[in-house]
Amino acid sequence: MTDMNNTPAPLGGQGDGQPLGSQPTSPQPTPLQPTQPAAPAPQGQPSAQPYGGQAYGAQSQPGYGYTAQQAPGAAQHTYNPHQTYEAEPVVMHAQHAAPKGGGKTFLIAFAGALVACVLAFGIWGVTGAMSGGGNSGAAEVITDPTTGETTVISPSDDPTLAEAVSAKCLPSVAAITVYAEASGNDVMSQYFGYGYGQGGEGSNLQAYSQGSGVVLTEDGYIITNNHVVEGGSAFDVMVSGETYEAELVGADPSSDVAVLKCKDASGLTVMELGDSDNLTIGEWVMSLGSPFGLEQSVATGIVSATSRSQIMDASESTQAGGTGEITIYPNMIQTDAAINPGNSGGALVNDEGKLIGINTLITSYSGNYSGVGFAIPVNYAINLAQQIIAGETPTHAQLGVSLSTVSAQTASRYGLAVDTGAYVAAVTPDSGAAAAGIVPGDIITAFDGQTVESASDLMLDVRTKNPGDTVTLTVNSGGQEKDVQVTLGDDSASQQAKQEQQSQEQSMDGYSLEDLFGRRR
Repeated sequence: MTDMNNTPAPLGGQGDGQPLGSQPTSPQPTPLQPTQPAAPAPQGQPSAQPYGGQAYGAQSQPGYGYTAQQAPGAAQHTYNPHQTYEAEPVVMHAQHAAPKGGGKTFLIAFAGALVACVLAFGIWGVTGAMSGGGNSGAAEVITDPTTGETTVISPSDDPTLAEAVSAKCLPSVAAITVYAEASGNDVMSQYFGYGYGQGGEGSNLQAYSQGSGVVLTEDGYIITNNHVVEGGSAFDVMVSGETYEAELVGADPSSDVAVLKCKDASGLTVMELGDSDNLTIGEWVMSLGSPFGLEQSVATGIVSATSRSQIMDASESTQAGGTGEITIYPNMIQTDAAINPGNSGGALVNDEGKLIGINTLITSYSGNYSGVGFAIPVNYAINLAQQIIAGETPTHAQLGVSLSTVSAQTASRYGLAVDTGAYVAAVTPDSGAAAAGIVPGDIITAFDGQTVESASDLMLDVRTKNPGDTVTLTVNSGGQEKDVQVTLGDDSASQQAKQEQQSQEQSMDGYSLEDLFGRRR
């Protein structure tokens, strides 16, 4: 399974699902957000605990300019035990007591090591090391008793790369605790909110989940994942040992980015930004955050791959602990630096201690670290965060079409000219696609020279661009192939419509019974 990396405490929340496009025709892993599991599943059964620590309901709602539909006869998803999870929050109150008999275990291990030393270097070498090795800073000479050759070991006073990067970056990494109102079991609380009849809003908050964040400004703006803060009513942020109350400034669920603001913060250490567009596979990286609620933790690794893109549909997002709506992750950074529940929203930095990514997903069969994790590229994430801080609704590039995936089966059934691509079911008036002459029935087979095999491929390609960019689409129209130039628009209108719908759904809170059911006469 693939998991998100925030760590939830055992309390459920709700979220809205918003389809953004058709699902890939081939099985896809489901993203994990680093969170801490609340309780183990029964033996022999897979864990059903959502990694976001929230019970999300997937509902169909207007998307972001795309209405991706599965073409008739298209291949359906098959069960895939390999799943993606959002790196979710960590379980609260997790105890890490030392096992009984630890002293005995240590003595046995020490004795075994001593025997090994005796066999390798001889009695005199071991005796000298134990009697004269008190000065850890001095050079030590080891003599091979068989050959007589000597080796000089000189400890270095210089910090290692990991030590230097940790010292630079840890003051800029935040541990986030999310609180939510305890859910009511009565009918009234369902209509009027979880705090109804329990002393008012904020009177019944419980620790909900934990995650990580990165300091963007000295006065306390913190970037994190949306799945870390989703469903929260209050937030505590700990930076450099100081704890601040925080408020949610805004979020972009479709990109899994959110921003918190620490109240009354000043003089925080800002994380230096790197460039995620110029990464080299194999270069050294470090992940920083709060795995399983263990603040100020680091792990090292390399960039395993770049340009790993994925779309999580509503059901996959819900299963992985996400928001229960379509989430698009373009051009993610793959790393083997450990990312675990609680690492979501934390930092991925390079050997200069510069931020290159926001840790978000892991691929795992168990839900914990298995050597494959993913981070949102910093260039992409920071652009969205800056829009949120500026009070704007984050927008994304939009083509202006409704899409279905073309497969060999649908091509044969409907006599289509090609057996892979993105079928244009509808075109939005006044969109970039309409201006370029794209019409329903066209099949888009390439995007800037890169093959498009499905609707999801095209959606991911578009998301990598900015509004106003011009791209080249290869289109099969009536059996004839042509290249067209399209200037991409933005999804501000659909984003606004989504926010208005959410506001209407939430406006029931605080209504009277007369408002809901009508006044008696």
